[in-house]
Amino acid sequence: MERRAAWLGLVLLMFSGIAGACGSTPGRASAGRPATTDPARAGTPGTSPPTSSAARSTTITSTTSDAAANTNPPLQPGGLPQTEALPPASSLDFLTRMDALWQGIVGDQPSAATPAFFPEGAYLQIKALANAPSDYQYRLQAHFALDLAAAHDLLGSDPAGAQLVTVLVPEYRGRWIPPGACYNRVGYWFVPGSRVVYRQDGVERSLGIAALDSWRGEWYVIHLGSETPPTGVGVVDGPATGLGSYGSNAGC
Repeated sequence: MERRAAWLGLVLLMFSGIAGACGSTPGRASAGRPATTDPARAGTPGTSPPTSSAARSTTITSTTSDAAANTNPPLQPGGLPQTEALPPASSLDFLTRMDALWQGIVGDQPSAATPAFFPEGAYLQIKALANAPSDYQYRLQAHFALDLAAAHDLLGSDPAGAQLVTVLVPEYRGRWIPPGACYNRVGYWFVPGSRVVYRQDGVERSLGIAALDSWRGEWYVIHLGSETPPTGVGVVDGPATGLGSYGSNAGC
């Protein structure tokens, strides 16, 4: 009898433990991060950005489920054909890429800024060059890394203390570069002289993006510091206190 009572007690103890474990499920919060967006653009051509850098705030929240994360990744943009869509400078994808560019500058990490850089597959489709792969790697990517390092140095001894405010894109300067121009076999939209606005030590400052090129209706950085930088040297495009100016309208 005592052995049977002990056995029943053990079963009841096990049952109560299982019921307690199944009675509550911890919640899972979605991860998110803030992103910047562009303020209202100037309505007429000129070289000066708007006088205010006040930006709308957009929160990027991850909604990817565990099941979706285990599926095959989508085809990268560079593997798809070009379109003639004029890119907006306020899409969620653009804001995310500009955030990646800023993280690359702050951390001096080209890999972190890669999402903001023009896709290699797209460049190989555009350029009518026999050496397009090496041109992309040893000229464009190499100078992008050098320019990131130069922008990082501009932030001084406390780069993490600099906060991205917004990215100003002079959309009225955007122009279509047709096939056949600039050694290209595929056309694209081009806009020079955008401004990265940030705040550091309570002061608003800015630096330029020499050129953005389009691919499938989205802007990507093709040249950060300069379209024609000196060999082996990083360049910061028009660093300024305040918003600065949009810079040169030349290039392709």
